[in-house]
Order: sequence, then C-alpha cells, then structure tokens
Amino acid sequence: MGLTAAQFEQQKRQAEELLFSGPQTLGFAKGLFFGHFNGALLFPYPEFSAAEQAKVHSAVDEVRRFMTEQVDSAAIDRDADIPRSVIDGLARVGVLGMTPPPEFGGRGFSQMGYCKIMEVIGGQDASVAVFVNAHHSIGIRALLMFGTKEQQQRWLPGLVKGEELAAFALTEPEAGSDAANVQTTATPTPDGKGYILNGEKRYITNGAIAHVLTVMARTPVAGSPETKVTAFLVTPDLPGFEVVEARMPKCGIRGTATARLAFHDMFVPKENVLGPIGKGLRVALTVLDFGRTTFGASCTGAAKTCLRAAVAHAKRRRQFKQALAEFELVKKKIAYMAAHAFAMEATTTQCASFIDRGFEDYMLETAMLKVWSTDALWQIVNDTMQIYGGQGYFSTEPIERMMRDARINMIGEGANDVLRAFIAAVGIKPVGEGLKGVLEASRHPLREWATLWRFGRSQLAARLTTPDIPSRTRRLKSEAQRLARDVRDFGLTIQGTLARLRKDALRKHVGPVKDEELVIFQEVYKRQYVQERLADAACELYAASCTLSRLDHLLTTVNGNPDSQREVQVGRYYLQISHRRFRQCLAALKDNDDELTNTTADVILGLSKG
Repeated sequence: MGLTAAQFEQQKRQAEELLFSGPQTLGFAKGLFFGHFNGALLFPYPEFSAAEQAKVHSAVDEVRRFMTEQVDSAAIDRDADIPRSVIDGLARVGVLGMTPPPEFGGRGFSQMGYCKIMEVIGGQDASVAVFVNAHHSIGIRALLMFGTKEQQQRWLPGLVKGEELAAFALTEPEAGSDAANVQTTATPTPDGKGYILNGEKRYITNGAIAHVLTVMARTPVAGSPETKVTAFLVTPDLPGFEVVEARMPKCGIRGTATARLAFHDMFVPKENVLGPIGKGLRVALTVLDFGRTTFGASCTGAAKTCLRAAVAHAKRRRQFKQALAEFELVKKKIAYMAAHAFAMEATTTQCASFIDRGFEDYMLETAMLKVWSTDALWQIVNDTMQIYGGQGYFSTEPIERMMRDARINMIGEGANDVLRAFIAAVGIKPVGEGLKGVLEASRHPLREWATLWRFGRSQLAARLTTPDIPSRTRRLKSEAQRLARDVRDFGLTIQGTLARLRKDALRKHVGPVKDEELVIFQEVYKRQYVQERLADAACELYAASCTLSRLDHLLTTVNGNPDSQREVQVGRYYLQISHRRFRQCLAALKDNDDELTNTTADVILGLSKG
C-alpha cells in the first residue's frame, strides 16, 4: 500500500528539516548537478605544511608499530573483544585524542592528519577502527562542535586520555536509516530542571563500555503537538539507564562492543542538553560527516592491505604451470584494486580538506565518499578472496575476517541505498528550484523576459562549451577534457530528468494541482531507480575529479619517482573505468528494464494486481 498524501507531506517536511535546513552554499558536489566544475575547491591537491607533515609521519609510524606489535586481530575477532591493553595503548599513542586541541590534552591534528592515522588502523583491524571512530569521530566530535565550555571541561580531558570512552546512540528498532523516526522521548520536568527519558537504543558501538553517550530523543515543541529530536549527554550512572545486552553477537567487526540500551524514566539534567533544543538531527548529521570521512580512510587502508596480499599471492601461487599473476582475469582484479585504492585516498583527502578549510557544507561529498568507497572495498575484498581461492576461505588467512568486517560498511552510518536517495535529493533540489523560477517566468514572458533570456543564454553556453578544469600539466589534457564533457552532460541530464519527472507527475495526478512541488516530490520519492543512477553518476564524477587533482599534483611536483610513475598509471586507469561507468549510468536512465523489474518483483512479493 502506498503512502497517503498526508504522509508524503510529512515526509517532505522531514526532508526539508533533515536535508536542507543547514547552509545551502554551492559546494563542489552540488555544482556538479548544475554542470559546474568548481575547480578552485579541488585544485591544487591538498598538502600538509612541512611542520605538520613531519608530525603526521611520525604519528603514522608510531601507530603502525603499535598496531603491528600490540594488536592481535585474529584474537580480537575470535574473542569478540578489544582488550583493555589495546585501548590503553591507543590512548598512549594519542589515537583517542588525535584532533581535540591541546587545552583538553589532545594532539590538535587536522582531519587530513587524523585520516592518515585511521588508514593505518583500518588497514589492519576493522574492529579497532570502528571502535576508534565511534569514540572519536562521532563521540568526541559532538562535544567539540556542540558542547558548552562546561560540558567540554567536564568530559573531554578524560575522553582524550582514554580514561573514559564515548558512544553515539541514535539507532532504535524503528529508527535506523530513517533517523527522523526516533521514538525515544524526553519530557521536560515540571520544575524545568531537566528531562525524563524513556525508550531504547540498539546497535550502539561502545554502548555498554562508554562513560558518556550522545543520545537522541524527541522533545516537545512549545505551543504545538509536534516533537523534534534533541541531543542529550547521558552517563550510565543515571538512575533508569539499563544495558539490555552488552555485546550483541554479529557477523563481523566482532571485537566491538555493540549494545542494546534502555532508558526507564531516566532523569537527565538540562545542563546535559547538547546543542540547541530540537536540533538533534542536525547534530547527528554533522558529526556523521566526520565519521564518514574516517570511514573512507579506513576503507583506503583495508583496500591497500588487500592489494598487497593479492599481489604477493598472485606472484607466489602457481597453477597450470604459471603464476596466477600471468592470467588476465587475475590482472583485471589487481588493476581494479590498485585504481580504487588510489582514488579512495584522493577522495578521502579532499573531504578531509573541506573540513580543515572550514567549509560550511560538505555533507554531499562525505555521503558520496561513504557510498562509493564502501562499495568499492566490498568488491576488492571479494576479488582478493577469489585470487586466494580456497586458501582465503579459511581462518588461517585474514581474508575471510576482512570480508565479514567489510560487509557492515555498506550499512553503518547510513545504508548505501538510503544515502543514494539522499545524494540525489540534495543534488537535484537547487537545480529544481532554479527551473521552477524559469517555469514561472515562462507564464509571463513579457514581464519576465530578462529571466528567460538569461536562462536561454546559459542553456546555449552549456551545450556549446565545457567547464574549465584547472589542471597544471598538459599531460592530463585529454583526461581533463573528457571529465569536463562528463560534467557538462551530467548537468544537462539533471535538467532533462527533472523535466521528465515533472511531466510524468502532472500527467498521473488526478484533479487540479494545488501544490505542484509536493506532486513532484512524490514522483521523485518513488523513482528510486532514477535516484540510484543519478547518485552513482555523481559519485563517479566526484571521485574522478579528486583523482584528477591528485594526478595533477603527482605530475607537477614529484615527477620522475618510480613509485609516482606507477601511481600515475594507476590513476589514469581509474579515470578511464570511472568514465565508462558514468556513461553507463546516464544511458540506463533511458535504456533499462525498470518496468519489467517491478512487475517481476511484484509477482514474487504478491503485490501484483493482475
């Protein structure tokens, strides 16, 4: 049964609050939907200062030694526990307080620097990486960004030292990817001194071992029957806090303590409200941007580990009197791994740089990074397993553990299919608003001739020209020109798709149209195959743009180094296969089996009307 008009209206309001209530500047990714290439945001490729580079390299070496010498990943997976000695060691080498400022005992690393640390950790042990990410990227970050001075002084020193641990509690039985559907309630007390929390949370990383948790709960809106989500800082010593299940058994990242929690008439003082009342979803989305960036770094590390393992095994293992490395189907897998590891690092670095440069809006870029990198890593781990064959399937090798660990990446911190809808919705909304203005102007052509003339001129320019890509080397001229054509064509495709969706929506609508925007929203909401193709095409453009920037940097600053020459080959290969996938996404908007797919699924699901 489909959603009612009232339900669509409610979802539209939630989408506006959740997706579009923050800054709406035209960042790099949003510009792609207009056919723009905001090259100044990506070029030149981000670099560390000399002082920071030395500091980061030293920290990376120290963390790598610690992970190699002190972390037994097989034991963590087998015992489903990260030992306290490992947590203390992570604190000792500064991982648990890498980005907080020195005034709180932190090391003050940039997000780019922190991502280099997370790449090392993610390359060896996904459980440890997820533990650190929950504690730091979405735990400590919430306090740093939204906490009052009193809250920061109370909790940050202990969290930075690892004496206390942090968790982020959003997910519930009815609220996962549907973050706006939080059911936990926070009722103000009559004396105004605090709130009474009731509800439950599940799948909370560090939930049973954390000393402070950021908990999302619904608070009433004054003078209205509505409620909105607010963030609270909760400690497990509060009466009414219950750990229902301390460690939920699971497929992968088994070392993490993933808990079920419940709150029974739990009093939380008003001083523990984190951020503005009713703005909890904004808190959640903001800190998840940081988490998704370090997700990309962890995936980069894992991809590089798989690549090294696959290359070594392909050279060593002989079948049919040849090394596996001599077979084309093995070469294809190796090339895919190398190309995507290169692009992952480039795309993660650019996202981290947006954060470090103080950009207001990078939620689209981090969502793209999360979707694209986690999908790519899943393919890479699967291909590594295939190269290893039966040997990789047994627990004597780390590959089967990496496969189990990698699967959660496409679900956690926003399921990839939901994020694809998010990417499409956020990207096309400003384009649709611009076209809406042109449509309204067309109804009064004499009065609005200037608007129509500007639009016509821009359309002619878009078809006859391509955006400028500020590559500094002519050796990338052909790749830059091809990417520019893809960006132009994507912008034109977005306009054409919106026009078709509007036409379809109005054609199918029964009766007079009172709210055209709502009717179109309903159509876009339902057309998930279209959302998927547009989102995947946008992800390809973004990753390719970051890769081109990194290649430009290599060819203009470190040319001649053998390692750099190999990387150039790898990066160029990525641009080629990414371009091919992008074109396939656009072609599938018109040449597809969508109707037959739905009909077949409806028959199997018992939804067929025939």
